[in-house]
Amino acid sequence: MTEDMSPAERYAAAKLRAAEQATALAPFREMYDFDLDPFQVEACQALEAGKGVLVAAPTGSGKTIVGEFAVHLALEQGRKCFYTTPIKALSNQKYQDLVKRYGADKVGLLTGDNSVNSEAPVIVMTTEVLRNMLYSGSQSLVGLGHVVMDEVHYLSDRFRGAVWEEVIIHLPESVTLVSLSATVSNAEEFGDWLDTVRGDTAVIVSEHRPVPLWQHVLAGRRIYDLFEERDGRSGGGRREVNPDLERLARMENSRPTSGRDKRRGRNLREADRERERRQRARIWTPSRPEVIDRLDNEGLLPAITFIFSRAGCEAAVQQCLYSGLRLNDQEGREEVRRIVEARTAGIPDTDLHVLGYYEWLEGLERGIAAHHAGMLPTFKEVVEELFVKGLVKAVFATETLALGINMPARSVVLEKLVKWNGEQHADITPGEYTQLTGRAGRRGIDVEGHAVVLWQRGMNPGALAGLAGTRTYPLRSSFKPSYNMAVNLVSQFGRHRSRELLEMSFAQFQADKSVVGISRQVQKNEEGLTGYRGSMTCHLGDFEEYSRLRRELKDRETELAKQGAAQRRVAAAAALEKLKPGDVIHVPTGKYAGLALVLDPGMPSGRTNGHRGYDAQDGPRPLVLTAERQVKRLASMDFPVPVEALDRMRIPKSFNARSPQSRRDLASALRTKAGHIVPSRHRRARSEAADDREIARLRTALRAHPCHGCDEREDHARWAERYHRLLRDTRQLERRIEGRTNTIARTFDRICALLTELDYLEGDTVTDEGRRLARLYGELDLLASECLREGVWEGLGPAELAACASALVYEARQADDAAAPKLPSGKARDALGEMVRIWGRLDALEEDHKISQAEGVGQREPDLGFAWAAYRWTSGFGLDEVLREAEMPAGDFVRWCKQLVDVLGQIAAAAPPEGSVARTARRAMDGVLRGVVAYSSVG
Repeated sequence: MTEDMSPAERYAAAKLRAAEQATALAPFREMYDFDLDPFQVEACQALEAGKGVLVAAPTGSGKTIVGEFAVHLALEQGRKCFYTTPIKALSNQKYQDLVKRYGADKVGLLTGDNSVNSEAPVIVMTTEVLRNMLYSGSQSLVGLGHVVMDEVHYLSDRFRGAVWEEVIIHLPESVTLVSLSATVSNAEEFGDWLDTVRGDTAVIVSEHRPVPLWQHVLAGRRIYDLFEERDGRSGGGRREVNPDLERLARMENSRPTSGRDKRRGRNLREADRERERRQRARIWTPSRPEVIDRLDNEGLLPAITFIFSRAGCEAAVQQCLYSGLRLNDQEGREEVRRIVEARTAGIPDTDLHVLGYYEWLEGLERGIAAHHAGMLPTFKEVVEELFVKGLVKAVFATETLALGINMPARSVVLEKLVKWNGEQHADITPGEYTQLTGRAGRRGIDVEGHAVVLWQRGMNPGALAGLAGTRTYPLRSSFKPSYNMAVNLVSQFGRHRSRELLEMSFAQFQADKSVVGISRQVQKNEEGLTGYRGSMTCHLGDFEEYSRLRRELKDRETELAKQGAAQRRVAAAAALEKLKPGDVIHVPTGKYAGLALVLDPGMPSGRTNGHRGYDAQDGPRPLVLTAERQVKRLASMDFPVPVEALDRMRIPKSFNARSPQSRRDLASALRTKAGHIVPSRHRRARSEAADDREIARLRTALRAHPCHGCDEREDHARWAERYHRLLRDTRQLERRIEGRTNTIARTFDRICALLTELDYLEGDTVTDEGRRLARLYGELDLLASECLREGVWEGLGPAELAACASALVYEARQADDAAAPKLPSGKARDALGEMVRIWGRLDALEEDHKISQAEGVGQREPDLGFAWAAYRWTSGFGLDEVLREAEMPAGDFVRWCKQLVDVLGQIAAAAPPEGSVARTARRAMDGVLRGVVAYSSVG
């Protein structure tokens, strides 16, 4: 090649090579046994030039190389580098990677429950740890040169996303920020914001997957390609949905028998029935063992099958075991056992039995495992290690595995395209589909990756193709000020400067940017209003006035209808308040309509003195046993009319709502006792509209108006309706413009006003109480601070304090539709009751200051569901007994215990030195941090 160059070109090329060799990037590139991709080189060069970088690239594309170059640069310059991740498991994994490269003396780890070599020049940490460092003014920040924020798209997370923005805004200007993100559709917008708050930032977007991804659908015994390349299979052609799949969908939805054929019945030809049987036989959803066996035969293992349910993941492993599926040979089984026994050597045999160790080990030896948040962290890490080593070839996982853990596979299987989002079953989004299937294809191992979706009844191949072909994954800020954030900001910057800092958030940046488009729409609407006004003109009189009368009449009728509905709701709520345990009622409507027995009237907690009253969402919620043996907590909406007791029954003391036998026996007694009773029908009262004077006046005025006699009245009315609809929309847009300007700052002002009323702030001064609040992080920071101020936890023992502190962190995974949680007796029960009372007072204060939990700000009600388990564990009871009583997976138990240890540490640091709480909190931490909870996840 160089022979074809002129002397001048050869000189220029030599000069360029010499310049490249003089950079920090040159020796860094030599550390890898593969060439860097163009986007990696571009990002590293920008970093070396002193710019911040935002790298948005697909999962598995190697964007962490850029983060590792930031580490290399910092060490070369004699400065520090912090590498932040969203989850502890990812921090542990990155720590191990960097230790292998740079040695244990240069790399440290800081997570909520681990501290290793915390003064090292390179520290891997969770993002919350860095946020806390920034607020406390930690000395570890001295000499910090680079911060890597891995998985920065986490700032969209509605629970934790604000932490990422806090860090980005508050990092010193001298620190270079490296932001690594999944492929997002608004990377340029996010880059513009980073440019605004951090200075010169290069935005590098790569949508190229280093390993091509092929999309498939598995139906029956055949794997179909989702797309068909029209102009060759190179990837450059036009992609269309595979016609074979569309034919399958039509075949499944078709009805080979018409209504007339059905009526004829016997006359339907045998040939038609046989053809139908053959067609149906081709369209079925294979079982989980069949899927794995088929992938194995096609050479598509290792595979991750995403099942959006922990129980589903465990059931899948059991189904594969029962089917006799084996994916490892004898040598592989022995290697698995050796690794597992080494990694679990510190766990006592008694705990191993409780944790289901032997069933888990049998699956691993066969090359099959589950992976979900309910597993013990050690077990999850073993699964990850064995999967990477190729000793586990089929993993059934929940979607949490898609969030950053380095577990690439050859294939990814999606059982369904619907998942529970916490409120309802919803279709997965294109962004979620991209994130899940991004695991398919191991760089340097696989030539191509494969995403396999299982055929489900009613599947639409076109919709699936749209899901697979869309790359819409916008980054949306979830930033909201909190009480802890407010006192920390005011302490460092004062109220005015803090307000300015909050207005620099990505949330406000997006809100301000969206106002431009809304303003343009307002201008278009105003032009439309002018045209509509001309079209509704009537030669007989003022049609706008006539239209106003019609609207007032309609509004009055609607208002009276709403009042009637509200009165019926109040009457229904009053009737619910009178219910007692043992009352037999008839549920008038809803999913559980019919005969039911009241187990618990379900009066709302913390709602004393009429606070907030009762409405459809916030009234008595009776816990009932239906005649069909279901125990459910009903809502006010299940009772549109008042309900009264039809009869009474005694509820046996031995009744257990969680026991199927107990439910069956009591439901049988209910049907015997009251099954013959026919509930009386509720008669609706006469409508108020019939006797309303205002309605009568408006109807008279309408008939007397000149426009009432116009032949084109209804035509004018249609234009008037369009005019007023557009006018209403325009006013809403104008209010949105007003509402989106300074929204974050206004919320901050309301929080500061509440904190001032509670004596946490005095103008720009943070009081002693405020400084205590500054050391308490979490959703219930203000509640914890108030409990310390009022001495609620003074005099408690370690186990009792652990029970109380658990209410600050625990949140049940699903809405509580069972009986009230079991609580410790004595001082702990009293303290928990006092915490709920204080929360009720804070809740009322938040309402007064217009601080809304619906907007993600404020204090949720403390959840007492983990108090008994925390009390028993801290008291020294065994794992078997605690887990059995808590009815909780080991992984969840360990996770909540570690969060409990974290909040106990905060309480110990924030508690008044003259009291006993700090000492008790430290003893409680020791009591919690034992056994399975204490097993270090850093090896």
